[in-house]
Amino acid sequence: MLPELLRPRALRPGDLVVIAALSGPLPAAYEPNVERAVAVLERMGFRVRRAPLLEAGRHRWWSAATPAEIAAELNGLLRDPEVRAIIANDGGQTVLGYLDLIDVEAVRADPKPILGYSDISLLHLVLYARTGLVGFHADMATPGFGGHWPAAPASRQAELEKLYSRLLTGTEAIGALPSSPSWECWRPGRAEGRLIGGVINRIVLAQATPYALPLAWFDGAVLFWEEIGGLASYVWSYLQVLRHAGILDRISGMVVGTPRDIAGLEAPGASPTLAEIVLDVLGDRDIPVLGNVDIGHAGPNLPMPVGIRVALDARQRTLSLLEPATGPVG
Repeated sequence: MLPELLRPRALRPGDLVVIAALSGPLPAAYEPNVERAVAVLERMGFRVRRAPLLEAGRHRWWSAATPAEIAAELNGLLRDPEVRAIIANDGGQTVLGYLDLIDVEAVRADPKPILGYSDISLLHLVLYARTGLVGFHADMATPGFGGHWPAAPASRQAELEKLYSRLLTGTEAIGALPSSPSWECWRPGRAEGRLIGGVINRIVLAQATPYALPLAWFDGAVLFWEEIGGLASYVWSYLQVLRHAGILDRISGMVVGTPRDIAGLEAPGASPTLAEIVLDVLGDRDIPVLGNVDIGHAGPNLPMPVGIRVALDARQRTLSLLEPATGPVG
């Protein structure tokens, strides 16, 4: 049985959004990216504040702070009624360290949009598993709003600003996401189901924790994933884990993001393409697969709200959000 969705409350103009260091640190060289991200969010009509741990140069090993410190700051933001959305500054390697420290009762009491991808995928998956919260696999501050967005053509920036504003402030379904010529049909077909996914290595890791999504929640789901770094063989291995777990037998469709920096994919003939890897592991599972979609580290990101029902038509290369991601302000 699927969980009841916990939709965050829709934002209003003038609402406060906070950029927080939910995983990795902020190198001093990326301070301008944060400033550009603030400008983007202010253009959307929001007030913006930086959380205290988001301080250039602050770090503890590979993290912005200890897992307990990051969890304490996140929990404070979840409990603060003035804070209406939380945007991750960047990804990293820290979320696994504080999954057991998150105040899930605060999430239930006042659900808020949490935006981010990469390591932040874990937050979305675990909070969806524990509370039904719709998480926003979407752009972050440093690599997204302050990095990929300013580098995109002006028309694309305007399209994204409008899309993200509708997603965060509207209570109507978005419908078809803006497609790109890069989208590829790897296996034709149509599917409708709840959207579940993130960076593929984090999907696999999440399922190894006590907060894993029940297998039944993948029944009929549209699985989306992307990956950065490592080897092409790693992706094949992660997909094999999903096969062994029974997840690939349950989903109704798949959306694959544009890969970034995966060694082996850049040598045609010497190794399989990403499409060949996916179809090899899927075998005779006849489900639609839409590939090379602009989600993930290649950026800018189309938002993928975890838990929302979507329609996928791989042959027509369309992906539509059939439900709103946010609920009434109330």
